[in-house]
Amino acid sequence: MTDQKNMILAIVLSVIILLGFQFLVEKPKIEQQRVQQAQEQAQQQAAGGSIVPGPGGTPAGSAPAVPGSAAAAATGETREAALAMSPRVKIDTPRIQGSIALKGARIDDVVLTDYRLTIDPKSPPIHLLDPTGLRHPYYAEFGWVAAGGATVALPTPETVWTASADTLAPGSPVTLSWDNGQGLTFERVVSIDDDYLFSVSQRVVNRTDAPVTLYPYGLLSRGGTPETIDFYILHEGPLGVFNDTLTELDYSELREDGDVAKTATGGWIGITDKYWLAALVPGQNQEWSYNFRHASRNQSERYQVDFLGGAQEIAAGGSAAVENRLFAGAKEVKLLDRYEERYGIANFDLAIDFGWFYFLTKPFFYVLTYLHGVLGNFGLAILGLTIIIKLLFFPLANKSYKSMAKMKELTPKLTEMREKYGDDKQRLNQEMMALYKREKVNPAAGCLPILVQIPVFFALYKTLFVSIEMRHAPFYGWIKDLSAPDPTSMFNLFGLIPWDPPQFLMIGAWPLAMGLTMFLQQKLNPQPADPVQAKVFMFLPVMFTFLLGHFAAGLVIYWTWNNLLSIAQQAVIMRRMGIRKALS
Repeated sequence: MTDQKNMILAIVLSVIILLGFQFLVEKPKIEQQRVQQAQEQAQQQAAGGSIVPGPGGTPAGSAPAVPGSAAAAATGETREAALAMSPRVKIDTPRIQGSIALKGARIDDVVLTDYRLTIDPKSPPIHLLDPTGLRHPYYAEFGWVAAGGATVALPTPETVWTASADTLAPGSPVTLSWDNGQGLTFERVVSIDDDYLFSVSQRVVNRTDAPVTLYPYGLLSRGGTPETIDFYILHEGPLGVFNDTLTELDYSELREDGDVAKTATGGWIGITDKYWLAALVPGQNQEWSYNFRHASRNQSERYQVDFLGGAQEIAAGGSAAVENRLFAGAKEVKLLDRYEERYGIANFDLAIDFGWFYFLTKPFFYVLTYLHGVLGNFGLAILGLTIIIKLLFFPLANKSYKSMAKMKELTPKLTEMREKYGDDKQRLNQEMMALYKREKVNPAAGCLPILVQIPVFFALYKTLFVSIEMRHAPFYGWIKDLSAPDPTSMFNLFGLIPWDPPQFLMIGAWPLAMGLTMFLQQKLNPQPADPVQAKVFMFLPVMFTFLLGHFAAGLVIYWTWNNLLSIAQQAVIMRRMGIRKALS
């Protein structure tokens, strides 16, 4: 019965990892190629406009499109040409380079200088937001809409604003202004911190002799359906937090099911990639109407998230102002936590898909980053975390290993019982239970270390998979990126043979070490008396070697190191109990 329980547990664990493997064919290398492909596609010309939200959360019509056809083809085929289609205010910060288009006052050029497409330091930086002259523009826009039927002249995407300075930098805000010629002056004071947070203060001055009612809005518009990893444990696409509840929508959901509206006091809305985020954060003490939208235009998909505020009645001779924020950058855990605390942004860290094991994943991240600060390497931090986890579960594991050692000692007696009562299953079970009772052995205790490892395994995997801090983090030797699989393969003798094996044969040195340590650990456990079960168990290390060969190297290093610690712990226990032939 113990063998059957272990067998079922091993099968369940194998199926779980097999399913994970099926979704992990999209290696980080392929992901990088997709990003490059997407950026190459973004160098083509097209037109586009955003869906301007109207009062009550309904579209108030389409803004004029960016000049297209021959004019766009002549000037918008490259990023440089698209940027040249509008006068601009330069963005210059320690972590962002880019610009704001004065035509439309859109934040549409954000380059993350700290991050590259690949581990090659000479590879291009990450382009997060892209100008409207490209085929797939991605930009943020803030503004005002009027009540239905009003004839107020408002800024449009064609409006060219006046800037108070040529460069936006931390501590040096820029004021954009435009006069509608009818007595209304629109101002936007844009500031930025040393990281990734823009603050946009909108103000309208009414110099007419009648009151005006306007509604503030902000939007993010993304052209085209971006390439995603399409991995079920990772969300990429529109998301937001409304009344402290996270809402996530896939691109396909918006296309197939239509627009989604939410209402909340405070909150935020945005579009996320695996590592990057653009998010709108309106005033946290006011009620806002939020919308997730999709539209098809000029044979191109367009996705938009936006917020719309309540009516602002601007008295004659008076003014009204609202302040909103835009996050456009890397999803760094500590940075999001700091913004959440400083500005009261509810659950801003949920932009990082920590998943069901949030209660383990985020603490694991903080322990890893602390150990990284002490040890100077994330690989060493993983080894240190493994030791901490082993110490935390030491009493449980110690009891389990003692039970397994005792079970191994009883294996000859169990084999003899099976031979003696093989045809009488009821008698066999009775004798086995009596033996367990006499020897004070719990046959199920040996399963506990595996059961404990499953949530820890997936929580650590999730940490390595979603945390940008692990992206391109090196270990020693040939491991240059702990978030990517081991790049070597035993089938070309680890690079000695000039041949690139197919994907399923990319089994590197670390997966092989993991398989070997798993085999040695199995030798310490009681062996199934059934020959078929014994052969299946012998095959498991080989299967796990191939499966984990495509997992993040950091995870394989964790598993290997964990196996070694378990082997050492179990071997010591067995020797103390007088079981000499531990590896027989």
